[in-house]
Amino acid sequence: MKLTLGFSPCPNDTFIFDALIHHKIDTEGLEFEVFYDDVETLNQKAFRGELDITKLSYHAFAYVVDKYVLLDAGSALGFGVGPMLICKGDPEELLSNLKSQISNLRIGIPGKYTTANFLLGLAFPNATNKVELVFSDIENAVLEGRVNAGLIIHENRFTYQDKGLKKIIDLGDYWEKEAGCAIPLGGIVANRNLPVDIQHKINRVLRKSVEFAFANPKSGLDFIRQHAQEMSEEVMYKHIELYVNKYSVDLGEEGRKAINLLFSTALEKGIIPAIKKDIFLT
Repeated sequence: MKLTLGFSPCPNDTFIFDALIHHKIDTEGLEFEVFYDDVETLNQKAFRGELDITKLSYHAFAYVVDKYVLLDAGSALGFGVGPMLICKGDPEELLSNLKSQISNLRIGIPGKYTTANFLLGLAFPNATNKVELVFSDIENAVLEGRVNAGLIIHENRFTYQDKGLKKIIDLGDYWEKEAGCAIPLGGIVANRNLPVDIQHKINRVLRKSVEFAFANPKSGLDFIRQHAQEMSEEVMYKHIELYVNKYSVDLGEEGRKAINLLFSTALEKGIIPAIKKDIFLT
């Protein structure tokens, strides 16, 4: 059976999916047609129900629960992994502007439906002057003065300081202090049109792929490097360590609790619509 699969070219995703798409594990008869896209493009594809299996932001998932179900394997949750708001100017001055009743800062964001933007809205509801950019363009937009601040995700948290940029706030820290649990960033979902046994098969195979990657961390190095932004091997593996962890093997009770808390907080604030289906694979 051939299934369409979408994930980002970032090291954490290529690390997770390497064994699965290159048949380094038993895929139980499943074949995959792969699409590599940035997370906001994947979110948009999910809204249209285009793919059988896809990575998406947890924020976006809230809007497509009727189309997709969340797998237990493959998620990016964690501590100290959240999006960061950065600037070129004085971070203290910008932070006080953000906390004011009317913030006029122009902020570059990696997409409306990213979990990063969701957290920004949670922390600073008055910061509404946002410009959507591809995540890898945000640092340059800040450096060139096209935006006053940038919301960075993925490996950019390792590179912004080298470019002379400064941290205003780490929104992952903000969430951890508010919620006391890991921040759910992105998950892997399966189309509800697929038979339930196939959804479970995908989940099993994906878990095996993550476990293989942990047991053979250098196995997918060429594949990871081929798709990564220009970065050293050290930065690639730092990135992987940050986003791929026990929750990527299996969400477990703790991971599910963090996701439920994210959604209940978002519902309370009117950030997402009401969810009428069970979000987890049963």
